[in-house]
Amino acid sequence: MGMKKPSSAWVRATAIILSSLALGGCLLGQSTFRARQADSDDLARGKFLIAPRESQDPNFAGTVVLLIHYDDDGAVGLVINRPTKLPLSRLFDEIKAARKIDDVAFFGGPVELRDVLALCRSQKKPEASIPMFGDVYLLSTKAGLEKMLSSKPTPKTLRVYVGYTGWAPGQLEHEIELGAWRVLPGEEDSIFDLDPAGVWPRLIDRTEMRVAQLAAWH
Repeated sequence: MGMKKPSSAWVRATAIILSSLALGGCLLGQSTFRARQADSDDLARGKFLIAPRESQDPNFAGTVVLLIHYDDDGAVGLVINRPTKLPLSRLFDEIKAARKIDDVAFFGGPVELRDVLALCRSQKKPEASIPMFGDVYLLSTKAGLEKMLSSKPTPKTLRVYVGYTGWAPGQLEHEIELGAWRVLPGEEDSIFDLDPAGVWPRLIDRTEMRVAQLAAWH
């Protein structure tokens, strides 16, 4: 792949770089409007965004996104279920600890493909990390990832993402109103699933069942 390796282009989770992403979405009917309002109210760091079956956007169709930042200034997320063919040993060939790691990087989103972030699973908060939920932490510095790479991680404890996705203030809420996303609480097992291709089908089934139940109650 022609991807440049990261050097100083590491994303700080607190320094949000916002991008206006035009996501396709269609209104599915008034029976799900209350569910979408509830989804918008549930937005927070550590939540999943699940693209619906009818999504037409090639960047996000069939994807699950973990929100890693959300406030009045906008939102930032990582697509968790799109592995690339780029091994970490090649991505981080300047880091000795990574040279024997054949696990691949994931496509985190279409924004800033030279930037890298990572999610790790740890019972103890790693140094220079940001809590997401449960035992999941965001590594936002090169030093933090180097230390994690030195600990001989597995795909069940570390995921590295090239690029990310972002929304301007109010944009994500608007997309949810249009039906472009469904919202669920984040899950450790889904982030570190050894079968990434199975994550979206499982979660979209769950969201559709939830919408059907809410529509029946109203």
